[in-house]
Amino acid sequence: MGEREGQEARLGAGRVWLMAVGAGLTAANLYYNQPLLGDIGQEWGATGSALGWVPTMTQGGYAVGMLFIAPLGDSLERRRVIVTMTLLVSLALVGVALAQNLAWMVVASFAVGLTTVIPQLLVPFAAHLAAPSERGRVVGTVMSGLLVGILLSRTAAGFVGTHLGWRAMFWMGAGLMLGLAGVLRWKLPVQPAEEVLSYPALLRSLVRLVREEPVLRLHSLLGALTFGAFGAFWATLALYLQSLPGRYGPQVAGLFGLVGVAGALAAPLVGRYADVRGDRKINALAIGVLLASFAVLWWGGRWLWAIALGVILLDLGAQSNHISNQTRVQALRPAARSRLNTLYMVTYFVGGATGAYAGTAAWTHFGWAGVCMVGAALSLAALLTLGVGSSRREPTRVQEPS
Repeated sequence: MGEREGQEARLGAGRVWLMAVGAGLTAANLYYNQPLLGDIGQEWGATGSALGWVPTMTQGGYAVGMLFIAPLGDSLERRRVIVTMTLLVSLALVGVALAQNLAWMVVASFAVGLTTVIPQLLVPFAAHLAAPSERGRVVGTVMSGLLVGILLSRTAAGFVGTHLGWRAMFWMGAGLMLGLAGVLRWKLPVQPAEEVLSYPALLRSLVRLVREEPVLRLHSLLGALTFGAFGAFWATLALYLQSLPGRYGPQVAGLFGLVGVAGALAAPLVGRYADVRGDRKINALAIGVLLASFAVLWWGGRWLWAIALGVILLDLGAQSNHISNQTRVQALRPAARSRLNTLYMVTYFVGGATGAYAGTAAWTHFGWAGVCMVGAALSLAALLTLGVGSSRREPTRVQEPS
């Protein structure tokens, strides 16, 4: 049995779900601080604008980690990188739990973001182990774990913070990461690097991949546009709910995150369809669902049940497009999967941040209708991009070292 067949044989359902749980638990580290900012500010007498640096630097650290650490998964033994980063994020969470002032908190939060790149190492790991016929399903399952972790992290942090204090959540997170590091070290197989590159050469190869891979460019742009629409909604939802006659607070806004779990749970089904079809019809359908969600949100924004329906469609559309994108990107160059994932996710992340900014600006000047217009415009732009990209004949692939 060849090496490729041996790798496929080692990828059972238990290992896939372990990677999904690992992706969810580690991604949650990025969002624990958001519902706890009020308590943190009260302890140190910090204002809202100063407190904003905590989540901002967490996300900034994550972006830096994706760009400069995640590519190492291609040139080093991947399991060792994953376990090492899991141990380091545990230390960073301890740093947050021990913070004595806001400046300390901000620096430690950046370290949490920087070291929380484990999900972006687990996705290429899973894609590499999966047989081509099941890659979409496997990637979808891991991504569903990641999204559930993000959606439930705020709920968990709010509950723990209310009953045990804000520091308890970070101590618990650090303990979870220590335990997870041991389980991943025990359960994941060794995955040697397929290509050994120096670090400068590794970073230079990112530019070459962007230049040589039109599929990567297209699906990264699709991801950025749709995640931008997603971000425009979630950045303004709490403000909108507060403006309604019911004056709904953060707890209600958090419950809509739970509604979004439906979209996350659909990810493996979308991945399975991507395995069967292998074309871009699923992208078109997903973006169409995303566009429809903003029509529902604009029309039914006065009613909570209609907003909930819009959230289900929004998360389903955005997540389905994301899984289809990643399935195609991960199929391009096996030896460069971590770098391909890095380039896709950094573009995706920038799109989300830009969409959140545009959504907030639209809310300030045009209210809820403006937010829905931004989301719809980004969705339409994605459909147009897909149409233009699909009309171009993709060049025949010649596999070469990356």
